[in-house]
Amino acid sequence: MIRIGLAGWGDHADLYTGGSSSRDKLKTYGGHFPVVEVDSSFYAVQPARNAEKWVSETPDGFGFVFKAYQGMTGHLRGAHPTHPFESGEAMFQAFRESIQPVVDAGKMKAVLFQYPPWFDCTREHVNELREAKRLMEGLPVALEFRNRTWFTREMEAKTLSFMEREGWIHSVCDEPQAGIGSIPTVLKATDRRQTIVRFHGRNESGWNSDGRERQSWREVRYLYRYSARELLEWKERLERLQEESEEVIVIFNNNSGGDAAANAKQLMAMLGIGDEGLGPRQLDLF
Repeated sequence: MIRIGLAGWGDHADLYTGGSSSRDKLKTYGGHFPVVEVDSSFYAVQPARNAEKWVSETPDGFGFVFKAYQGMTGHLRGAHPTHPFESGEAMFQAFRESIQPVVDAGKMKAVLFQYPPWFDCTREHVNELREAKRLMEGLPVALEFRNRTWFTREMEAKTLSFMEREGWIHSVCDEPQAGIGSIPTVLKATDRRQTIVRFHGRNESGWNSDGRERQSWREVRYLYRYSARELLEWKERLERLQEESEEVIVIFNNNSGGDAAANAKQLMAMLGIGDEGLGPRQLDLF
């Protein structure tokens, strides 16, 4: 099965032209897509009541991919190098408690550990991955790198073997090939139950931008609209991945210019994915 969704549900204006209020956006979103990536969990460990609300606003069969809190993936450094928890174990436990309502409802697809560009392929970082996996025991966890050293010619097979052995779901990426801080598309499942594919766009010039010159990085890094030809190539790739995993979850993250929803709908049409299992929709916008 292939499920297609978006990163977040609040910033896709073309889904809400009917006038949905901010509190109703997830309900509307559930009429278009069967899965969503939760990004707010990266910036702060959310209160469990948020997860309870999201569960109540989505139909049966809906799925969530939660991004791991930034303190869990080593993003906290520079001006804000510490997290507000007493220890690393306390941080992981707080995160687990925050998502428990989604787990209890059977709507948890995976917790996505997206590591930063400076998280390179070293023994120290391999040990950090083992510890993260231990602290998340019993939950489905996906792994995405932003450093090319994990997928060099010498390391690719070893990295994939490690992920499979340790129980990590592979988060396959479509992203610009823009140096050490990007990774190639590696079409290999490491978990028989699930594979994640994330579309970040192919804006090479904006990928490494910190936004200090003109715009924030959010406005440029994911500014890209996939062509029909590019999506058609992915139709064949997803069908191949489906032979290796029971479920392939596709997340479009190319929304700096508002392109994610339209591209997701295009790919759904190419794959012949219909509206079965979705929530009620006020208006068919596509």
